[in-house]
Amino acid sequence: MNAPIAAIRQGPGAAALLASFAHELAGRGVAVRGLIQKPGGRLIDLASGQSFPILQNLGTGSKSCRVDPRGVAEASETLRAAIAQGADLVVVNRFGKLEAHGQGLAAEMLAVMAAGIPLLTLLDLANLARWLDFTGGLGTVLAPERASVQAWWAGLGD
Repeated sequence: MNAPIAAIRQGPGAAALLASFAHELAGRGVAVRGLIQKPGGRLIDLASGQSFPILQNLGTGSKSCRVDPRGVAEASETLRAAIAQGADLVVVNRFGKLEAHGQGLAAEMLAVMAAGIPLLTLLDLANLARWLDFTGGLGTVLAPERASVQAWWAGLGD
């Protein structure tokens, strides 16, 4: 049986793969909840279609982090609702720099894992060590290929 925690290694097409896989499962009646990211810095709630802007305009010369904490906080409710309402799979747009440092959607991702709900996200390999710590060594890293993601999902039922 596969661990119910997986991250698709980021690369060309990985975000599109995450989104299309979530939609494919939902189309088959799987209760998929969570967030995917669209160009322009918007998170989309898979269940409702609600959009959350997560990037701030800090001006052309700024080198500060552009992530809008308010947008992330609003989007995080989607993940808390997935736990409360029940889900077969929770998708999170990425385990990124913020999550690697215990911020962003980290608390909600931990809550999903604690609830025993399978979690699928994206991972930049620069955050691999922190991902493994975050998941207690149970997090699987998947190739950015549909067959790899499908095999992981199918293995959850073993």
